[in-house]
Amino acid sequence: MGSEGPKSVVIHVTGFKKFNVFATNPTETVVSNLRKYVEKTGLPPGVSIGSCTILETAGDGALPALQKLLESSVSSENNSGSKEVVWLHMGLNGGASKIAIEKQAVNEATFSCPDELGWQPKRLPIVPEDGEITRIRETACFVDAILEYLNNVKGCDATISDDAGRFVCNYVYYHSLRFAERNGHKSLFVHVPPFSRINEETQMQFMVALMEAIAFSC
Repeated sequence: MGSEGPKSVVIHVTGFKKFNVFATNPTETVVSNLRKYVEKTGLPPGVSIGSCTILETAGDGALPALQKLLESSVSSENNSGSKEVVWLHMGLNGGASKIAIEKQAVNEATFSCPDELGWQPKRLPIVPEDGEITRIRETACFVDAILEYLNNVKGCDATISDDAGRFVCNYVYYHSLRFAERNGHKSLFVHVPPFSRINEETQMQFMVALMEAIAFSC
């Protein structure tokens, strides 16, 4: 873990389009407005934003677009080795009251309802060549250090989770973790509540704080 100050980090950020009863997904709003927001507030030391992308809230049907997005970073100038590359994914947890940093993803797709493209798998491996649906991939990010920085230094009220569900968020996170491991990147997923529980401005502030925490913990 970095203890001498923030390292140089390029962060690719993703959110999701509408989901089920949530016609407006807070992650779409936050990610869409992130660049303009940091133009006013400034970026944390050592941090640059590589891309801001809104993903379809879907699994298998949206996989080609996800893979293309991930692979686009491999040949980018930001992947020259001079910067740490981090994939930061945002997802909505409609029943949550706190923002949760997800430690891991599971190789299982069991959707409680159809995704936005109509797919509803049951107990299927996300990546069959990875083996059983019990296979777990953990983030290489130092989540404990990130949480401590967020809550004790930046005054946030976040928590850590070891269960990202089995729906689209877990599906995307698993693919991202697998890609990151193979390409020397890092990947992290954050679940946020609806704006009715944590408003837009607070979530925007949290994302900037989170990027700073990532830079300090790399």
